[in-house]
Amino acid sequence: MDKFQEMRVFVAVVDAGSFVRAADALDLSKAAVSRLVSDLEARLGVRLLHRTTRKLSLTEVGEVFHERCRQLLDSVAEAEAELSTHSGAVIGRLKINVPFTFGLLHLASLWPRFMAQHPQVVLDVTLSDRFVDLVDEGYDLAVRIARLQASSLVSRRLASTHMVLCASPQYLREHGAPVHPAELEQHALISYTLLSTGEQWELQGPEGSLNVRISPRMRTNSGDTCCAAAIGHQGIVFQPTFLVAQHLASGALVPVLPQYRSPEIGIYAVYPTRKHLTPKVRALIDFLAEALRTPAWSG
Repeated sequence: MDKFQEMRVFVAVVDAGSFVRAADALDLSKAAVSRLVSDLEARLGVRLLHRTTRKLSLTEVGEVFHERCRQLLDSVAEAEAELSTHSGAVIGRLKINVPFTFGLLHLASLWPRFMAQHPQVVLDVTLSDRFVDLVDEGYDLAVRIARLQASSLVSRRLASTHMVLCASPQYLREHGAPVHPAELEQHALISYTLLSTGEQWELQGPEGSLNVRISPRMRTNSGDTCCAAAIGHQGIVFQPTFLVAQHLASGALVPVLPQYRSPEIGIYAVYPTRKHLTPKVRALIDFLAEALRTPAWSG
């Protein structure tokens, strides 16, 4: 039996937390995955996993062996990456993390184009607003919308956006439009809970920068839900142009205090290192930079 395959399956089972999910990830049957792990334990003469009906857990020796297997598999992946770098071939699996709404609105239609250009690349795209650890979770690249802090990661700016205040015409007819940010506290506000500034909105306007502390009528971790509530005439939202541009264009939402907006927010491709940057990652970065060079929401 291929020792490398046994180790790969063992690591996949630990990472997935179950034989079934590991089988799905590896495109193998559950029986094959279970047999490979059992064969590995039999060959080594030790138990690597505690198995119960509810969960799997590593034994003490299993923890040590899992770490060594992880190191070996990472070394193989790095060796392959170096080889593809020298050959220039755009080939292999690309694991990518992108923000949920931005990924649906502005990236979903790009993946088929990239795949058509690079038929030997296999895409693994995860949509999530969770802040992922690229190195620990094995991502080749992430798209992040933020004012980036210093880190060990490398980034390339793809585009930019900013947050704007808006509401439905009906809401403003019924409640009036504020003429200064200080009046926002008199209105129903719909808050995005993952905003880095928490429950205060950072604005730039004629008098410079100011922070408005808010007491929202509704809180949600979904920008789409914020917009839906605003379109339903329930209050004022503070959302990025990449999300609200379509609603402003249709008239479902209209600007509120248009002379006030957030500071500019960058949209970046973020990746672990410039060292041994593989052709597949470089090709994706260049593709995204070109595709987003003149973003739809900037007009």
